[in-house]
Amino acid sequence: MNIYCHNAFHQLEVVIASLSEIIGQLSEEDLAFRPTQGKFSIGETLAHLAMIPFADGKVLEESSEEDMIILYSSITLTTKSEISDALYEHFSLLKEQFDSYSEKDLFTQTTSWWGVAYTRFEWLLEIIAHMYHHRGQLHAMLVHTYNKDPEVLLFE
Repeated sequence: MNIYCHNAFHQLEVVIASLSEIIGQLSEEDLAFRPTQGKFSIGETLAHLAMIPFADGKVLEESSEEDMIILYSSITLTTKSEISDALYEHFSLLKEQFDSYSEKDLFTQTTSWWGVAYTRFEWLLEIIAHMYHHRGQLHAMLVHTYNKDPEVLLFE
């Protein structure tokens, strides 16, 4: 893996470690808390976070909208254990995916099913941003609407 990807994956490791700490502090009952009607619950937010490395890895390989619908409908993450296991497994799969890319592959542009075109390396940066974005949402949900501050380091 080239140095840029290696460093980018370190940032994913940071976000995953903090998510793991947060998951460890929650009860199974906490997963059902939904601060805003019609929006994700804590558990649904965590399940989405666990799916990002896997699903976005498929997006960057130009999976179709139909493929993504099938992917999301085929995986159900409802318990802390399922979410945690999927988070680490999907991170590992994404890392293997990027380990297999040559430098040429990394800088080859691919297009998502909705028409956004990035190089594979740019997609990796988008995955990192996506993970940090939803972790921030989760943290805000816990602190500001559930009065449950996980007191974990969000950045090194």
